[in-house]
Amino acid sequence: MISSNDLRPGTTIELDGSVWRVVEFLHVKPGKGSAFVRTKIKNAQNGNVVERTFRAGETIPQANLDKREMQHTYKDGDQFVFMDMETYEESSLSAEQIGERVKYLSEGMEVSVTKWGEQVIEVELPNSVVLEVIETDPGVKGDTATGGSKPAIVETGAQIMVPLFISKGERIKIDTRDDKYLGREQQ
Repeated sequence: MISSNDLRPGTTIELDGSVWRVVEFLHVKPGKGSAFVRTKIKNAQNGNVVERTFRAGETIPQANLDKREMQHTYKDGDQFVFMDMETYEESSLSAEQIGERVKYLSEGMEVSVTKWGEQVIEVELPNSVVLEVIETDPGVKGDTATGGSKPAIVETGAQIMVPLFISKGERIKIDTRDDKYLGREQQ
């Protein structure tokens, strides 16, 4: 249990059979009446955001989350198989459980998997990944870094916008949070 006075951004709580993460909080002490805590909380399973008010000092069940480092070993049909880096146990996750960043997941990549009981809440990929460009329009002499961008498909199947001078076979660094090209990988 956690007191509503101890709520901070990032704190996870259990409400209505779901896990919620505190996004914002404001402790309000009106001139008349008792104090209260106004929060904005986000459902960790489906992403819904709601505002909720708690009385000051009210106790709320804190969610016990288990965060583990796992390595993506291989893909089995539509399931992605991960190995726990401590116990060497294997777990299978679907693309839906991993989320939209599944397009950057490659074999051998280490990720952080957060579970609530047996339910996967979040799969965190590294902030940036290095992938090979497998398909893009050829670069033309005279293309510059400020000259614009073109679509490119990387080895995992994701499509991102890259500068005109990038050509097929090059390894590029990509920000997985906002699908942005960060630069060439140095050989």
